Amino acid sequence: MLRSSVSRLTALSFGPKTNKLSTLQLTTVPPAEQFFAQLQKHEANLEKALASIKTRIDHSCVNEVLRRCAADRSILGLRFFIWAGIQSNYKHSSHMYRKACNIFRIPQNPGTILDVIESYRVEECPVNLKSVKVVLNLCREANLANEALWVLRTMGDLNLGADTVVYNIVIRLFCQKGDMDTAESLMREMGSVGLYADMITFMEMIKGFCDAGKLDDASKLFEELKKQGCVPNVVIFSALLDGFCKKANLEKALELLSEMEQGDEDCRPNTVSYTSVIHSFCIQGLPSNALVVLDRMINHGCAPNRVTVRVLFDALCADGREKEAGELIDKVVACGSVSIADCNSCLIISLIRKEKMEEAERRFRLMLRLGMRPDRMTCNVILSELCSKGRPCDAFLIFKEIERAGFSAFIGYDVFSALLMGLYELEHKEEALILAKLMLDRGIKIQTPRADEIVKFMEKR
Repeated sequence: MLRSSVSRLTALSFGPKTNKLSTLQLTTVPPAEQFFAQLQKHEANLEKALASIKTRIDHSCVNEVLRRCAADRSILGLRFFIWAGIQSNYKHSSHMYRKACNIFRIPQNPGTILDVIESYRVEECPVNLKSVKVVLNLCREANLANEALWVLRTMGDLNLGADTVVYNIVIRLFCQKGDMDTAESLMREMGSVGLYADMITFMEMIKGFCDAGKLDDASKLFEELKKQGCVPNVVIFSALLDGFCKKANLEKALELLSEMEQGDEDCRPNTVSYTSVIHSFCIQGLPSNALVVLDRMINHGCAPNRVTVRVLFDALCADGREKEAGELIDKVVACGSVSIADCNSCLIISLIRKEKMEEAERRFRLMLRLGMRPDRMTCNVILSELCSKGRPCDAFLIFKEIERAGFSAFIGYDVFSALLMGLYELEHKEEALILAKLMLDRGIKIQTPRADEIVKFMEKR
């Protein structure tokens, strides 16, 4: 009787718990594990089998499945990637497309794209337009123009018709490749199959013509866009503007800039647009014209950035107009987009590039005295330049000023070593000893050909 009761109690106590544990183990299998297990079965209708798994898909799950398929299941892995990309509760990021291309080495093995499409045809597996767009986005990430065109041509065999998005992806790839004949042919083909080029099509084509140096073709397409009643946006304007600037057609660039300024809000020139024109005048040796464009830029409420400032400083310093460059700082700082310290740092770099070290040193020391913080690049460049010119002692004096101002953390290990080497070789051994001790206190390794000799000297002292 007692033995029977114990048996029933044992059954009640342990039976259900074991079932719960089994259920728990079943439901806690990671999603990636479930998908990968399904891929290993090699079932005929792979996509249908994947859809039967009711679990969450996210980027980490997709990444894990791809990683497991990398060695010997690339086609299955890509089939999973394409299937995952068309699910309603998940969307591939650009980072994930990059990952897939890297994991399966698609740029190095472009035939993989063809093999995937062929596997759909062999198995007579239904493919929809969304699936094809995932494949084309892989082509875009891997810069595979010819393979993307092959996919476009194969869509008919899959009983699919291309839309404008599909054509735009393929056109973009040929524009990036510089094959504007094929890109133009595809754009004409769109009309013959009942599709209309949209703003993206025009943008890619105009940019492609500009990059290829075919400005006449770009201009014609630009005018055609306007004739169709479309208002070009700032991206299209900027692409054409950049093309004129690269060809040094500054008259046309200014005409286009005026058109942008007088247009709607969507096509007004931005900082990049103005800086492109300013840079073109500067490289043509016309800094005065560039300054006029700067005034125009500020008057239209567009603030210059560090790139704008650097371009102008380089041009003015090259033209021997350092004083004017210094005066320009107040105008730029008043716009509120670049600080006075950043402006001075840019000017010092320009002065060094143009071999005007005396003025660069004077302005750098003035910055430190006034409590301005030069940026990391400026601190390192001025010390490196002095060392390279055989002036390590002057570099050491400036370093001590940087140290007193509290900015020595900006100095790179290689600059410390170059300064130490210069001091030691020119027999400034007391200064070398001070610097070496400071480096050791901060855990900075002495990286010079004569490191052992310097350490021995320190030990003796």
